[in-house]
Amino acid sequence: MNRREFLAAAIAFPLVTPGRRLEFPRDHGAHPEFRTEWWYVTGWLRTRRNEPLGFQVTFFRSRPPFASANPGALAPRQILVAHAALADPKVGRLRHDQRAARQALGLAGAREGTTSVWVDDWGLELGGERYRARIIARDFALELEFQAKHPPLAQGEGGFSRKGRRAQEASYYYSRPHMEASGTVNGEPVAGTAWLDHEWSSQYLAPEAAGWDWCGINLDDGTARMAFRMRDRHGATHFAPPGVAFKPLRWWKSPRTGVEYPVSMQVNDLTLAPLMDDQELDARASTGTIYWEGAVTAFRDKTPVGKGYLELTGYWRPMRL
Repeated sequence: MNRREFLAAAIAFPLVTPGRRLEFPRDHGAHPEFRTEWWYVTGWLRTRRNEPLGFQVTFFRSRPPFASANPGALAPRQILVAHAALADPKVGRLRHDQRAARQALGLAGAREGTTSVWVDDWGLELGGERYRARIIARDFALELEFQAKHPPLAQGEGGFSRKGRRAQEASYYYSRPHMEASGTVNGEPVAGTAWLDHEWSSQYLAPEAAGWDWCGINLDDGTARMAFRMRDRHGATHFAPPGVAFKPLRWWKSPRTGVEYPVSMQVNDLTLAPLMDDQELDARASTGTIYWEGAVTAFRDKTPVGKGYLELTGYWRPMRL
């Protein structure tokens, strides 16, 4: 393909615009025309010995920025990536694994109309109001179910979530907090609570942004708190929803990568403290980045009031989606 043909084949991704109404079950499924999308489940579990565990299961779908003229079944029209992690204080560091594959020959895919996404033998599926995840990783195995007790929670303006000052810097975004989690970790029964995010966009990051800080907290009173900020390349807030403030309280330096992360954060009236410091995930083999994704306890005036997850991206290098 010559340069002129390549440019002619470039894809014009649809924009995220306000006023689009989320519809279910349609929006539980994939939106393959958009550039990027993810289904993201995190949570806290307890073993029968009452030992705490944190987990993350994330599936990403990415549409390449060009239309392939190759009619073959292996043409890279969609790329699927999966990350999974287990935080166990007894181990003292994050155990994690990753998968990546093109959507071809049934080896990976994301269906429209409902949540059904998989890479090889890893998968996340929705049946009724119950999600099922199966992850057989190198160092651990997760077979978990998540029962949604409430309807999807539309974030931002009815599901339209601004991520920057320009009109196109936005996503469609909903969450399912306070899901009841059950199943097994390494064959051992566990139970706890989980949080699911589903988000899709065509331009998530502003050119000036390096990454983001995000938290999703299931509060003990039955409410939930989601907050985020986009940071610039100097570490200052580039964009945040009105009334949202992040303040680093304590930093941790990775002994493997040398990257420093603010693993304890003040987010408005909540203080977030990690289950353990070493929850760094090296995803260079799949998404080309390193980030910190950790189970945290939320405190208000030194009293624990909830549990959830804190995500810190762009501290290694500026993010590229």
